[in-house]
Amino acid sequence: MSARETILSALHTRLSMLPTGALRGDVLPERVPAQGLLILRDGEPGEPEVTLSPLRYHYQHRAEIEAVVQGTNDRDAAFDTLCVSIGAVITADRTLDGLCDWVEAEAPQSVDLPVEGAASLKAAVIPVILSYSTADPLA
Repeated sequence: MSARETILSALHTRLSMLPTGALRGDVLPERVPAQGLLILRDGEPGEPEVTLSPLRYHYQHRAEIEAVVQGTNDRDAAFDTLCVSIGAVITADRTLDGLCDWVEAEAPQSVDLPVEGAASLKAAVIPVILSYSTADPLA
């Protein structure tokens, strides 16, 4: 596997250990579980900085985590708990067992989404910056 895929898989594995579990690259299902839902999006690796001798590509890969809760009772508290748990997973191992130089989450950009005939959704995109280097942009 490429460094990019190895890192994204490691992040997905850690997010999957949360009570909500985590999907990767899936569409938002029709029903959101009571504890909430996380979807990891691969995002963009961006333009790397390149060093020579030895040749290395240094990425600041911007992945995204979509966090979603639904309901009317304590929706804001459930959303906050979900965001805090994502932060705890990231800060527990900022190198993903040495796969990354550093992993950093940015503040959530939350929105309330009305759903016809159901309780509204509270959702956010949480950008996650994955800093890593590789000898080949395709490997």
